[in-house]
Parts: sequence; C-alpha cells; structure tokens
Amino acid sequence: MIEAEQKIKIRTVNLNLHYGSFHALEDISMDIQECKITAIIGPSGCGKSTLLRVFNRMNDLIPSCKTTGEIFLDEHSIYDKSVDVVEHRKKVGMVFQKPNVFPMSIYDNIVIGPRRHGIKGRRQLDEIVERSLKQVALWDEVKNELYKPAPELPAGAQQRLCIARAIAVEPDVILMDESCSALDPESTAKIEELMFELVKKYTIIIVTHSMEQARRVSDLSAFLMLNKNLVGSLHEYSPTHDLFSNPKSKVTEDYITGRFG
Repeated sequence: MIEAEQKIKIRTVNLNLHYGSFHALEDISMDIQECKITAIIGPSGCGKSTLLRVFNRMNDLIPSCKTTGEIFLDEHSIYDKSVDVVEHRKKVGMVFQKPNVFPMSIYDNIVIGPRRHGIKGRRQLDEIVERSLKQVALWDEVKNELYKPAPELPAGAQQRLCIARAIAVEPDVILMDESCSALDPESTAKIEELMFELVKKYTIIIVTHSMEQARRVSDLSAFLMLNKNLVGSLHEYSPTHDLFSNPKSKVTEDYITGRFG
C-alpha cells in the first residue's frame, strides 16, 4: 500500500488524454509522493512519456492534445486559469532521453533559466552555477572551464549538466524521461547516484524501460499497460519492492520478468 502519511506532491484524478481522435491515456488516478523516486514502467506505446509530459504541461504545445480529469500540484490544479504555465514549468523541470545541452558555454546553459526568471546579477548567477554544478557532482570537473562549449562534454557529463540546468531554477519536481538510456554503464551509475542525493530535496519521477533501474533507484513503481480498448492505463501502482517481489497480477509479473514488453 502507498504510505498514507506521506505528503502527496502530485495527484491525478481520472486523467484522460487525447491526440485528436487518438485516446492515449485513460482514467489515470495516482498519487506521487513528495521527495520519493517514482518509476513509470511499461511496454512501448503505453503512454509513459505522455504521462510524464502531462505533469509539466508540455503536451499543451501540441495543438491536437486535449486533457480531461484533474492534476494537482501541492493540492492546486495545474489547469486552473490562474496558473502561469511558465511558472509551473519552473516548478516541474524536465530532463530528456538524450542530453539536450544548448550550443553555448557550460555557464550559459545553467544561467539561461534564472536569467529568464529575472535574475541578472553576476554574483548571484555565479552562485547558482556553482551550487547547481555541485549538486550534480560536476563542479570539480568543469570549474576551470565554465566557458567551454557544453556540446564538447562527454555524454554522461552533458546529461548531468542538463540536470544542473533543470535545478538551477529550484524546481519542486524533476521529470526524467529515459534519461540514462543513451549513456554507458559508468555514466548511468553516476546519474543513479545523483538521484539518491537529489531526492532528499526534490520529488523525482522517471520513465524507464530498464526493470533493473526501476528496482534499484525507485521507491514506488507505476506499471502502465494498454487496456482492452488499447489505451494506456494504470495497471498497478505500489512500492517498488512490493511490485517486484509480489505483483498483484500475472500481467505485471510477466512484464517485470521479461516475458513480454
């Protein structure tokens, strides 16, 4: 069972999402706990990344996308007319599958967000850069080359820089969409170690195809599947240890043991 006393950071209630006539998600109701790592798992095409993008309203950028139901962040509807979408995305940051560093210096990659939100002072920006890079264990590697073009960094360091860029604006939630799938095992291990540090302060939601990663790093796991109508739905959601050691259904067991997916 989900811990009742744990504070809920994000709550979805009967969430449905359509792309035009295509029904992508159906009746998703779940509670995401604060300062926990939640893994979203499931076979390709079941709506994992779509669900992740709902949380910071990235799907708003798709004209044909329509969402019904409720999504709450700290008990406030993210679709309320009073919500500033830019401010919302500041609270809910995203790290993508492939490192998407900007074609500019390491320093400028990190300060782009704070500058957009009105921070102009050089001393304050310098402090943000140092704090963010230290949080992702990258400071010692790059502190003497902050004006080096970010695309020249190795892939693993680029991904940590993307995380540093996300936390530079001090979000509440970090979304990570297959953020280790393009990395080698050593870089993946560094990102996973980083998650354990960041979750002390941030709520983290990851999408992963790796059952081993979900088992290693997450506190809770949400298993999405295509239902009988071939629409992505929440099949099972529970603490990760329980889901992997004692799944509630044969379908879940078959997926986590690699029999399909």
